[in-house]
Amino acid sequence: MSDSLDRSTKINLLKEPVVKKLCEVLDKNSNKGWRKLGEIVGTDRRFKISSDDMETCSLQVLQVEGSPSYMLLRLMGERGCTTGHLMDYLQTLGNSEALQCLKPSALQILIQPQSVAVISGHNLRLSCHAVGKSPVQYQWFKSKEEVPNSFSPDLVRSPVHVKDAGFYICRVNCGDTFEFSQWAQVDVLNVAVSHGQSYHSLEGRLKLVIQPQSQELNIGETLQLECGAVGRPIPRYQWHRNGVPIPNATKRKLMIAHVMQEHHGRYRCEISSSTERMWTNEVDVVIAPQIAIQISGAVECSEDDVYAIGGVLGSSEFLLNSLPEQLYATDKVALLIGNLSYKNHPQLKAPMVDVYDLTNLLRQLNFKVVSLLDLTESEMRNAVDEFLLLLHKGVYGLLYYAGHGYENYGNSFMVPVDAPNPYRSANCLCVQSILKLMQEKETGLNVFLLDMCRKRNIHDDSTPNIVLRVTANIVFGYATCQDAEAFELSSSGFTNGVFVKFLKKRLLDDEKITVVLDRVAEDMGQFDATKGKQALEIRSSLSERRSLTDPILPSDSTDHSHSRQWAKAHELPETMCLNFDCGAQIKLGFAAEFSNVLVIYTHIIKKPEDMSFCQAHVTDFSQDLDVDPKEMNRETPEETGIYLLSSSLPQHCLYTRLSSLQKLREELVFTVCLQGTFTAMDEDPVHWTKSISIGKPLIARLDLHRAMRRNSCLQTCMMPHSPSYSPCHSPGPEHRLHLHYGPHQTQDYSRLSPQHHCLDVYERLQGAVGGCGDSYYENLSQCHYEPTYDSGGVLSSSPGRFSIPIEASDDINELQTVFINSLQLQQQ
Repeated sequence: MSDSLDRSTKINLLKEPVVKKLCEVLDKNSNKGWRKLGEIVGTDRRFKISSDDMETCSLQVLQVEGSPSYMLLRLMGERGCTTGHLMDYLQTLGNSEALQCLKPSALQILIQPQSVAVISGHNLRLSCHAVGKSPVQYQWFKSKEEVPNSFSPDLVRSPVHVKDAGFYICRVNCGDTFEFSQWAQVDVLNVAVSHGQSYHSLEGRLKLVIQPQSQELNIGETLQLECGAVGRPIPRYQWHRNGVPIPNATKRKLMIAHVMQEHHGRYRCEISSSTERMWTNEVDVVIAPQIAIQISGAVECSEDDVYAIGGVLGSSEFLLNSLPEQLYATDKVALLIGNLSYKNHPQLKAPMVDVYDLTNLLRQLNFKVVSLLDLTESEMRNAVDEFLLLLHKGVYGLLYYAGHGYENYGNSFMVPVDAPNPYRSANCLCVQSILKLMQEKETGLNVFLLDMCRKRNIHDDSTPNIVLRVTANIVFGYATCQDAEAFELSSSGFTNGVFVKFLKKRLLDDEKITVVLDRVAEDMGQFDATKGKQALEIRSSLSERRSLTDPILPSDSTDHSHSRQWAKAHELPETMCLNFDCGAQIKLGFAAEFSNVLVIYTHIIKKPEDMSFCQAHVTDFSQDLDVDPKEMNRETPEETGIYLLSSSLPQHCLYTRLSSLQKLREELVFTVCLQGTFTAMDEDPVHWTKSISIGKPLIARLDLHRAMRRNSCLQTCMMPHSPSYSPCHSPGPEHRLHLHYGPHQTQDYSRLSPQHHCLDVYERLQGAVGGCGDSYYENLSQCHYEPTYDSGGVLSSSPGRFSIPIEASDDINELQTVFINSLQLQQQ
């Protein structure tokens, strides 16, 4: 048993984690998976795996938690199959990844450090314990820096100070093998403890120690509310205003820059852990309106009062605060589109994360945001049409697109997911034609953020032409230069594209939008992975200090009917409590990951005492949604593909993710199935069902599926007066860049159609999209079971479907990147 499990062990005695990992490997492999394994075992008369047995295994895909591999292994175990037999079969099968599941790791971390919130002056202890085949050594890191003299499995700070707050990780070494623990976040609260007060018994319990305070503010000032709790694991926070959750307000401190009258209300924060929930006090936030004073008649003034012309103000109004002129938006509207799942072109990953992150940031800036994934040509055109209906005089309009794209003669084209191969301008949306329509609305600011390639499309020889109006309100932020690619860095988990990786750090800055983009360009220029391959390009005709942080001052003449229509794209169904005849009660809840992605979760609230097992799941969805039964009703959000919203969902539920809601033609009707077993009925399961209708949720209300295109963005035209226009050029021979395609291929840019290349930066952090037509994508393999450094010194992640951090924090992904980069620098 030096390098594997005991060969005589019956496979039905294998530990659950081993079986689960093995089943995941066999279920996902079509060529060397469970079906081929069953055929091999079927030739061995000792275990008698028949065609009927294989049919039974295949039917497991219809079950909520069904696994064909698990059923096959169970049948083999019942018939006496041992680990040795299984290893021989897997050897014959040629599935080395499955074989690896049966080999114990030379190093295992048994106790992971837990995130914790503590009070300054108390003691902090983080623990990481591991076992290995040889003596184990430890080294703790805070962010990317080594913690001095931290070679023990326990990291102790006594007393702990505010400066000790941050993220910690432990590296465990055993001979030539090493593992990294999970990240642990430490939050240190600076609380004045009164005499006789004690917070010593905090393990596993939450204790509220900081309450928010009521505030009175003037319009334009900054609102700051703070609360805090201590305990282990670290608490989660959700701020509410007037009883409604505030989107993305999930930190201890709530800050709203440039408050408006709409921020007036009663605030409180919900604080929770895996087992507890509590609320802070509810406090009043009063936003005082601006006060104007009417002054009439003659006013005595001094020579310094130059604003009182001739010493007389007459019947004029002025504000008490003599401030520089404040620029306003009459409204803020944003349309974010991320295309990933292309039918005829390589699939992308980063647009989903990019759209999600920008949605959260723009909503903090009071933008009305609709975020959409994977749109066809007609759906994109209809979404743009709805976007244009919201634009009127003085509105700030922002369009962000991430996906495949190209640029011909100064015109940028966005590629829908159903575009043919090759595609031409008639199959795509022209950004400049959308700009022309926006200009007709007399908007206050037009911002285009285009995260796509700008290579020329040799299949498209159209040269349309249209003249834009001369306006000083247009800003283009191109993720890459003309005639170049845009990239995403892809690992085993989800990461941002290069553009958004740096944009999200600057987007909330209270600066002119062109200044913000300038700083993003500078940040990108320092990024070694894409230096010399991708650089942000900014084109602007902006003549005023317009900023995305500018406040909103609605116009009295504004027609709000279209705004109400746009708001429908954010309407979620009400949470339901369903009562079944057996006496069980379940909660049916809903959440939105994107404007066209709905999350449904079920939770058992009450079950009869004589019911030994009770579970509720959803089924029978419209065929328009194309829901995979294997991805429904999972015990964790990540298992069903909910990676970005997982930390905000309630725990101990079954989760289902419904995407492409824009395709829904009728009301969404589905079945809630309750399954239970009673001890008095020999454990035979009993089923109850309820049919549920929730109308048209989220973006489905806007009927983007319709074939008729009401807008005129079918036009594709060249606009020489556009601030984004410049002559097309090709790089000279001295600038040709050879990119790595495959083991034996090298391509020259000068001879390529608009293609997507693999950025060979790191062996594990590979370049991917940004995309243009006829793209090439190199899939990441997941064959490493122990963390190793690749040839570039980069830390490879642990195995699994995706590398999702256990602790729910927006900072951990960025921290992981910084940490890995710092380790690489130390290796050089």
